Amino acid sequence: MTGSSGGRSGPGTDPAERPLDRLAPGDSGVIVRLTGDPATARRLMELGLVPGSEVQVVRRAPLGDPIEYRIRDVHLSLRRVEAANVHVAPR
Repeated sequence: MTGSSGGRSGPGTDPAERPLDRLAPGDSGVIVRLTGDPATARRLMELGLVPGSEVQVVRRAPLGDPIEYRIRDVHLSLRRVEAANVHVAPR
């Protein structure tokens, strides 16, 4: 989904922005956008992953998948492929 900002300025152009699956345990960030197909983005938003929300990496499974996150005092585990659709800015 590279280049999805279409040359516009805004949240998609922040050089510090990165996919959620690249954060290390203990790191946190603020969700700035969701990518992927509409069904995946809708499912992630239904789980509470909406732009403006703070998310923290709690821990990774021994083989790196899934990853446990804390968002709004709820613990949620996502596969890396799902987490890669959530882009965050560092906090």
